[in-house]
Amino acid sequence: MIGKKVRLAACCCGSLTAEASGEPVIVLMCSCEQCQRRTGSAFGVSTYWKKENVRLSGEAKCFVRDGQEGRKIGLYFCPNCGSTVYWHSPRRPDGIGIAYGAFVDGELPAPVMSMWEKRKHSWAIPPGDEHHFENPPTVSR
Repeated sequence: MIGKKVRLAACCCGSLTAEASGEPVIVLMCSCEQCQRRTGSAFGVSTYWKKENVRLSGEAKCFVRDGQEGRKIGLYFCPNCGSTVYWHSPRRPDGIGIAYGAFVDGELPAPVMSMWEKRKHSWAIPPGDEHHFENPPTVSR
């Protein structure tokens, strides 16, 4: 991780961390009901990184939930304070998602995509000119 900016994401108590180097592959805003429930907010903001640029530390518990199109998503949270810090999604097998707010970093890039807007609260206005999707965009593999 030499020569690259290093950012530290952590749970509320600081026991579970994700250290990410460089810049995220993508930052997105999601208004699906699962992101709303996971965050306790009107939407979730996710950062995605290449796995090789992330170092995880601390004890984590995993909650596996159903994703779109039958995919399973593993959400990793601190067993002490309950904060979700990171997750693995089959949609991005070479990457890892990290909760935007876990970084508490004013220099982290803003979202460039907003998805599940059909579930978006009317007052939640995504920043900038990012891509907007009523549902998640289709990914061809």
